[in-house]
Amino acid sequence: MAEELESPDAVMPRVLTFLSSLLQRVADSNDLNRHFEAQKISVFHGLTRPTISVHSYLQRIFKYANCSPSCFVVAYVYLDRFTQSQPLLPINSFNVHRLLITSVMVSAKFMDDMYYNNAYYAKVGGISTTEMNLLEVDFLFGLSFQLNVTPNTFHTYCSYLQREMLLQSPLHLAEHPLDTPKPIKIHCCFNEDESSHQKELAV
Repeated sequence: MAEELESPDAVMPRVLTFLSSLLQRVADSNDLNRHFEAQKISVFHGLTRPTISVHSYLQRIFKYANCSPSCFVVAYVYLDRFTQSQPLLPINSFNVHRLLITSVMVSAKFMDDMYYNNAYYAKVGGISTTEMNLLEVDFLFGLSFQLNVTPNTFHTYCSYLQREMLLQSPLHLAEHPLDTPKPIKIHCCFNEDESSHQKELAV
């Protein structure tokens, strides 16, 4: 995995700081549940926990990927879709870094007119190009190639991150934004049901 960044040239937007904080809290929580909940090992799992924090890793991606800010929100949507479709693969400290670099790369390819190739993202992520290629394929199949994100969905995820920024309080992982209790198996947040989104946006 990549080494810690000492002095990044660009300051990471606060929304990404809170995204990294959210992912770190979910990974830590799911680490605690590993002994109680059935979890499957996947290609995203490392043999050991990376020494670089989620915040520093996202900071590194932000610095070198040069993708549009919207890519990070869409990557967040993809992470939610991926974990919802595979409940035995919750985000934890052994897979969060690989899931993050893969989701950002896939998002950049889908969202941006210009983007770096897999070899470049592999270097940013501190993994081999072969592994990056494998992660991308597995991630796309995990998403069932459902890459489109509607404006309502995008707005809902942005709103959730904004609330995190304002509240600056610990995330209740079993709590759905629409107040629907959920087990602590995935890192967030939403059922991608457009009617639910419209109800929330209308509040």
